[in-house]
Amino acid sequence: MIWFQNYSIEQINGILSQYMTGLLEIKATAIDSHSITATMPVNDKTRQPFGILHGGASVVLAESIGSIASNLIIDPDIYKGVGLEINANHLRPVATGLVTAVCTAVHIGKPTHIWDVRIADESGNLNCISRLTVAIIPK
Repeated sequence: MIWFQNYSIEQINGILSQYMTGLLEIKATAIDSHSITATMPVNDKTRQPFGILHGGASVVLAESIGSIASNLIIDPDIYKGVGLEINANHLRPVATGLVTAVCTAVHIGKPTHIWDVRIADESGNLNCISRLTVAIIPK
């Protein structure tokens, strides 16, 4: 287990219900010993003008779930994790439904964490692959 303590889906969703993630209706659906899974609807809040999922919304999903993952690994009284770099490859469009992001660690170091976030549509088709680097800094 990589987490600092045992976190519940309710605790993670309490964080996600606020800020931009709340506006985009991002919700955690699973946490296991090494990954977090979250969903986001494809709707008028997350589509671009041509009717498909906005790439920026996918990046918000990836960075949000990866940043939360980093902050669940560290001692929150001493450190905080902040996004340092993110990239995203958008593979195929999604026009409706729900996308699901699975966030797993690539590297967990003392100064940085690197996360792989794979986002798929309801049929399981991969539509975005993202890599997020989080800097771990003193509070």
